[in-house]
Amino acid sequence: MENRTPLSVVVIVKNEEKRIADCLESVKWADEIIVLDDMSTDKTVEITRRYTDKVFQRKMDIEGVHRNYAYSLAVNEWVLSLDADEKVSPELKDEIAKVVGEGTDCNVFAIPLRNYIGDCWVRWGGWYPAYKDRLFRKGHFRYEEVDVHPRPIYDGKCGRLKGDIIHYSYEDFSELFDSLNNQTSKEAQKWIATGRKMSLGKALWRTIDRFIRSFIAKKGYRDGVIGLVVALNGAFYQILSYAKYWELRRGKKTT
Repeated sequence: MENRTPLSVVVIVKNEEKRIADCLESVKWADEIIVLDDMSTDKTVEITRRYTDKVFQRKMDIEGVHRNYAYSLAVNEWVLSLDADEKVSPELKDEIAKVVGEGTDCNVFAIPLRNYIGDCWVRWGGWYPAYKDRLFRKGHFRYEEVDVHPRPIYDGKCGRLKGDIIHYSYEDFSELFDSLNNQTSKEAQKWIATGRKMSLGKALWRTIDRFIRSFIAKKGYRDGVIGLVVALNGAFYQILSYAKYWELRRGKKTT
């Protein structure tokens, strides 16, 4: 039998029957796979049990809280955090095995994400390498306990790995735009909850700045239509978040 790497892979899922098998297949070499399921209603759990018996269920409430709970279930010193639409490349597998086996003075490692929309790898516009802190020592890393874009919090040194996490971000543009609508609603709610002040002028400036940085400064134009859509999507995130923020504030004033 192949020697397994003493690594806890933690995957958070919800209704991912189409993608979860590919994700888990890519990490069969780890000696622990933990899946935290957000009450899926499809065959996600059934498929997951083919790879691990460590399947837990918890209703997602606050993203940061949910992720921290998932990591607390790990038994190994080293934890790799994945989403169901991600896979570990062979190069990354070898790097992780070396880190875990040989030791390091880093507590966290940032890993490049190779992001796809459909079958198109988005190479420009800031989408690659798009490093994310995903490999860490348990007890030295956690997420800010907020619902939108929780920030990683850790102690010690952070290194970088070269191998990619392959991320099938969106099946198509429709899924990209659905995500935009969902995320901007959460962003506006976060601004209200934290008492953040945002003006129309600031939102417009951020909209224009985001497009210029993505499409021109970060060479999104080299990805053609995909690059244009990605730049526009990022820009619209700013103004749509503001519009929903304005609507929520207006609603509070009239109640």
